[in-house]
Formats: sequence, structure tokens, C-alpha cells
Amino acid sequence: MDMSTIWYYWVSIILGVFIFLIVGIQKWRSKKLPPGPFALPLLGHLHLLEPNVHECLSKISEKFGPLMSFKFGMKTSIIVSSPAMAKEILRENDQIFANRSIPVVARCIAYDASDILWSPNGPRWRLLRKICVKELFSPKSTEALQPLRREEVRRTMGNIYKDSINGVSVDVGAKAFITSLNLITNMMWSTSTETGERGGEFKDLVGELVHVLGVPNASDLFPFLERFDVQGLYRRMEKVFVRFDKMFDGIIEDKLSGKSKEKDFLQSLLDLVERGVDEQDPDSVQLTMKDVKVLLMDMVTGSTDTTSNTVEWAMAELLQQPEIMKRAQKELEEVVGLDNMVEECHLSQLPYLDIIVKEVLRLHPALPLLAPHRPERECEIGGYIIPKDTQVLINVWSIQRNPKVWKEPLLFDPERFSDSKWDYNGRDFDYFPFGSGRRICAGLSMAKIMVHYSLASLLHSFDWSLPVAEKLNMDEKYGIVLRKAVPLVALPKPRLLYPNLYE
Repeated sequence: MDMSTIWYYWVSIILGVFIFLIVGIQKWRSKKLPPGPFALPLLGHLHLLEPNVHECLSKISEKFGPLMSFKFGMKTSIIVSSPAMAKEILRENDQIFANRSIPVVARCIAYDASDILWSPNGPRWRLLRKICVKELFSPKSTEALQPLRREEVRRTMGNIYKDSINGVSVDVGAKAFITSLNLITNMMWSTSTETGERGGEFKDLVGELVHVLGVPNASDLFPFLERFDVQGLYRRMEKVFVRFDKMFDGIIEDKLSGKSKEKDFLQSLLDLVERGVDEQDPDSVQLTMKDVKVLLMDMVTGSTDTTSNTVEWAMAELLQQPEIMKRAQKELEEVVGLDNMVEECHLSQLPYLDIIVKEVLRLHPALPLLAPHRPERECEIGGYIIPKDTQVLINVWSIQRNPKVWKEPLLFDPERFSDSKWDYNGRDFDYFPFGSGRRICAGLSMAKIMVHYSLASLLHSFDWSLPVAEKLNMDEKYGIVLRKAVPLVALPKPRLLYPNLYE
């Protein structure tokens, strides 16, 4: 046998072994993916989905386990539906899973996904979050903004009072939404949407943005369709973005020209832009005008729909169980008195109201699948391989209804929180409605105040009932934010002793 034959022989063996190993590794990796249902070519598991995706995934996970592979079209996702698996991802491997899987339309509205919610874990994200926590959500800032919250909540109670004396029913979610929007815009640039010249447009834009974000997008399911935008969702969002951007430019211009002189969040941001990079901090990043608009967008869109939906769900649950509503009103009457309006200083003295809110957020977390995570590298979780850049969805809606943890999990029962075991801090993975880890909701402290303050004011200022012949519909409507399928409309009746309290 000549040398060329021997050389060819050994190269063939080595190549064969190499191919065998590659195929074997690929098969091993596919076997090590979490289990999941049978997938159709191209469509994946779309044929299994129902309108309420979070509930559908919860049912399927009962068969395939707490870590499940699921293909939304061509996009592979990992569905997490147990406290143990959520803990392994969000605490033990927090750094690996700190990035986001970004929907196509979010890249448009969030200035190319450069905001707090969608931007990758890194120096710029840390800068944006630090600014929000320090300038807006710190105890000092929260205390300073108390008069603004008081003004907006009082204005809403006055508007509801006018409806009540005329026998007009109230869209509870809409009232809570405009209160939140007025408050956040007043905090941002010292003008509420109700009194500002841009008010009506702002309300319309936020509503359109939240709606488009919640629509399933073929461009996300089948990446090759992204360039065609077959549903027109990117074009719709682009129109919203252009109008938002123009409004922000006008608001910033007013501030820079001295037309708006109040010391507010926007002025603090502009001061940081002018200050530049902190040369003593090696990790310091320059804040730009784009970052300023990113933060304004985040605060407006992230603080309105979530808060108002939680208040609406709370009122719906209480109307369904009037004895719980009466007990909450009795607590308010004892602490506040019917000769006074609720103040923020009263909230710490309302433990029953607090456990009502906790139970509402257990049954109706604002983001049922949280914001999608994405591992920066391949990672082993629960004995399975999670490939790099796979979309990971934490089904907190399902976890917080786990019958192994919660007795009668579908029952609205605030008393289950009476021992104060659970809180919103994300440390207990049986209950984490605001998420957990480094990507936990930045506005948690403000959201808590606004929900408690709004709900307490609604319950203390009015008695509530359903219009004659109306039935309470508790169906959910899935989206990035969990909504009531049918808006809650209720009749208010004044409770306070003196009409001038509503002025």
C-alpha cells in the first residue's frame, strides 16, 4: 500500500469520525432541549395557540413540564412555569439572561430598542436605570412629587363626583388611565395631559402604542417576512413614533427656551446632558438627547396602562365580592374619616387595602409573561440546554396560580396575604408580579403608590355598583399588558359627608 493510499485512508477515517461527532453533538443538543409538543413544519406550534396565550401555555405546560420548548412559527421559545425554574434563570443565572428578546415593532418605538425595557445589559442600560431610580423613584423624589399626585387624584375624584350626581356611569379603567397619564406627564415636564395643549394627542398615541405592541406580529414569528411588514404593524408604529418624537422635540424646546421653568425630571435630564461624562468614573457614559427622549417615552408608556389596568381589575374583583369592598371601606372610614379625603400618609395605615392589591396582582399580573428574556450564551437550566439568543418567557400568571402553593388559587382571597410572607421585591419566586433580578421593574415604588392611592380614593370617596341589568364580565384579553376583555363600567355614589371635599 503506497503512502498516498494510506494518507487517503486515514483522512477518510478522521473526517468520518469528525462528521459523526458533529451529528452526535447536534442530536445530543436537540435531545437536551426542554420537551414540548409536536411541531408542524414552518408553523411550529401556532396551531395549538388560543387567544389568551398565557393561559394556553399554562395548560400545555401541565403536560410537558415547568420548562417547555415552544415554537411560535419559526421562533423557538422556552416557557418557564414553575418557581424553581424561574429562580434558576432570574437569580442563579441572572447575568446570562439579563438581555431581552426584542419584538420588531419595539425596535421602532423605543428608538431602536435603546430604552430601559429593551436595551441590552451594559453601561448605557445601567446609566438609564440609575437616572430613573435616583431622579424620579428615590424616596426624596417620591416625597417631593406628593403634591402632584394629590392634585391629579383629587381632580379625578372631582370629575367622578360630577358624573355621580348626574347618574352617569363611569369607565373605571379610562379614569384610572387618564389619572396616571396626567400624573406622569406632570412629573416629567410639569404639564398634565388634561390641561396641556398636547393632551388629547398624547392620550391617543399611548392607546395606539399599547394596542400595536399587543398584536401578534408575523414578522416576529417568521423573520423572513420582516422586510414585507405584511400586517402593516411596523408602519403603524412608525407613525406613532414620529408623532411622539415631534412632541418630545417640542417639549424639550420649550424647556431649553425657558418657556417652561419648573425644576422637573426633564430639566434634570437636560442638566445631565450638559454635564457630560464623569471623568472620575471609568464606566461613565455620555447622556444624549436621544437618551432623554428614550426616558420620556419609557416613563409615559410604562407607567400608565399597567397602573390603570391593575386599578380596574381591583375594582372588578371587589364588585364581584362586595363584602370585601365593604371591609376595605370600613378600614378607610376608620383611618381617614368620611369628613376627609384620602392622603398618601394614610396608606401605611391600611393593611387590608395592601393585601387586596397583592391579591389583585397575584391573579392579574400586569405583564402575564413578563418581558421576554434572552440568554447571552448557551446555558443549562434544570438539566436542559437553553441555546444562545433563544426567547425565554416567564409565565408569572401561571406560577402565581400554582395549586401546590396557593390554596384555591382561582379564588380572590386577600386574606392569603395577611401573614405578610409575600412582597413585591422579587425575592420569592412563588410571587413576583413585577419581575425579579436586575431587570425587575424600575418603577415598582411609584407603581405601588399610585395603585394604592388611586384605589383607596375610589373606594373611600364613592360606593360602587353595576348599572341595572349589567353583568360583570371577568374575561381577560391577552397582550403585552393583561387587560379586561370588556371595560369595567360602574355607577358611583358619593360617600363623603361634605360635597366641597370633591372640589
